[in-house]
Amino acid sequence: MKTPDGAVAVTFTGTTGEYFGIWIVNLMLTIVTLGIWSAWAKVRNRAYLLGNTSIDGRPFGYHARGLQILLGRLIVLVFFAGIYAVSLISPVVSGIVWLLFLLVMPWLINLGLRFNATMTSWSTVRFDFRGSYWPSLLVFVVYPFLSVMSLGLFLPYATRAKKRYTIGGHRLGTSSFTFSSGLGPFWLAFFQVVACIVAGILVVVAIGVAGSMVFADQMETLPAGVIAMAIGYLLALFVLFPFSVFYGAFLRNAIYAGTTLENDHRFHSAISPARYVWITVSNAVAVACSLGMLIPWARIRMARYLCSRTWLVPAGSLDDIVDEARGRETALGDAWMDLDGIDVGAAV
Repeated sequence: MKTPDGAVAVTFTGTTGEYFGIWIVNLMLTIVTLGIWSAWAKVRNRAYLLGNTSIDGRPFGYHARGLQILLGRLIVLVFFAGIYAVSLISPVVSGIVWLLFLLVMPWLINLGLRFNATMTSWSTVRFDFRGSYWPSLLVFVVYPFLSVMSLGLFLPYATRAKKRYTIGGHRLGTSSFTFSSGLGPFWLAFFQVVACIVAGILVVVAIGVAGSMVFADQMETLPAGVIAMAIGYLLALFVLFPFSVFYGAFLRNAIYAGTTLENDHRFHSAISPARYVWITVSNAVAVACSLGMLIPWARIRMARYLCSRTWLVPAGSLDDIVDEARGRETALGDAWMDLDGIDVGAAV
């Protein structure tokens, strides 16, 4: 596996045993508090995973507080409860409210992206996100709609536009990230995923034909709804799930290759799509068979693999990157980041 000259590896030092201890305590407290502790659980989980991820021995950090996340979730809960209550009174008004929600959603996503960014640091330097409403309306509402209406043909363009917006909106300190990539990798990933979907559909059809032949008598007595539900589950298993997994796997290397930090600091990813899919699928099977108890193992396994295949390619000294970003920050600005915003759970 060839890496660029001067590349600095991303390392992950977390262990399943340590993370399981955090995870099981969080699970018990979440159950005892009827879900309230889940906000603090998210902070502890993310802080552990990021705190054990580093570049050149410089760790990431997570600085959110559970109360911020809890308040955001309560706001979302009240909002959807209000929509449900309105729908019981007037379906027409409910439709108008949902339309307004679609218009507000880009603003909420921007809030979530900024919250997650400002609560994350590398080498004590905070990240930030600066987005604007109209571009976010395009990439989070209009382009997904066009992708559906075009039966997926608009998806490569929509995906590239989304990455350009989200990556380009991030900062390390005040040093900007940029994303520049042609459409070629996105179309290649799209056609590869389409091939996987076709294969998945053929598998579903083969299973359906074989099942109808073996269990012909029993199927005649089954309600049509049960048969339709079974077909739906098979399609989700062999089509929808592989689509999301394969698409992300095929695109990750290209996305990292197209990302730069100010002053031409670059990134490099060299995951194997087949290996990534295998880890994702086997993790899902292990978690399901263990009734969720292998979630810590699955997360650590995936984090370790992704970090082992990711590098930063600095254009100069890492000290220069940190000193420049840190030199532009102020103590007042850092304190403001701790107070600014709540997690509305809308970041993508």
